[in-house]
Amino acid sequence: MFAPLTWVLVALSLAAMVYAVVLAARNKRIDWTVLGIIGVIEVALIAQLVIGIVQLSGAERDVSGPFFVGYLIGSLLVLPVGAFWALAESSRWGAGALAVACLVVPILELRLHEVWTA
Repeated sequence: MFAPLTWVLVALSLAAMVYAVVLAARNKRIDWTVLGIIGVIEVALIAQLVIGIVQLSGAERDVSGPFFVGYLIGSLLVLPVGAFWALAESSRWGAGALAVACLVVPILELRLHEVWTA
């Protein structure tokens, strides 16, 4: 795994989560700023998926391939689902749902890091 990318993803996801919580606390819907941050995170997650699969194919360590690829794909899908949910929900809870989705990404990233380094 490319550890710096993992930590950048964790930091960006936590920043997006804080922003979404602020929007929810102010009773606001999500805006283009948070969607832009999520877009950047998604691009980085796609890069991580490609890097992870390439490194997995050449890895000589004992990494569970299905779990590893499952976490890579799962982390890629969480934010779009959260964003669609937030766009569909017109109350503050839309931003709250996006905040939860943003919190799931760092958890999956840390689990990916643990699976890779185990």
